[in-house]
Amino acid sequence: MSESPVKKAVERCRGLGLRRTRALEELLATLIEAKRPMTLSELASSARLADQCDKATVYRLLQRLTGHGVLRRLGLHERAAYFTLLQPGKHSDYLICTGCGKIESITAPCPVHDLEEEIRETTGYKGLYHELEFFGTCPKCA
Repeated sequence: MSESPVKKAVERCRGLGLRRTRALEELLATLIEAKRPMTLSELASSARLADQCDKATVYRLLQRLTGHGVLRRLGLHERAAYFTLLQPGKHSDYLICTGCGKIESITAPCPVHDLEEEIRETTGYKGLYHELEFFGTCPKCA
C-alpha cells in the first residue's frame, strides 16, 4: 500500500527540520486536494484551516514552507501571491494573466524537460528543477 500524498509531504517537511503540527498537515492537505494554486486568503478561510488557526499562522507557515522549497509562490508582485505544493516527480507550468492575476495550470507537455536533463548531465548539478510561467492577458480581460 502506498503512502498518502499528505503523509509524504509531512515527512518531507520533517526531514527539513520542520515541526509536525496540525496546521501544517491541514495546509498541505488543502493544497493537495485543491489541485490548483491558492492565495493566503483562500487557504486561511478553507474548511480545513478556518477553525484550526488564524491568518497570521497560515502566513508564517506559507513563508516557512516556501523558504524550504516545499511550496512555490506564483503571481505578479503587485497582486496576491498564490501558493502551490512542490511534489518530487510532479511538475506544473502556469499561465498568469497580467490583467486580473488569474493563474491556471498548463496541460501541454513542458518544453524544457529535455534541456533540464542535458544541463543536469553536463554540469553535474543534483536536485535540478525549473519553474515555467507564461504571462499574458486572459480572454476575459482581453
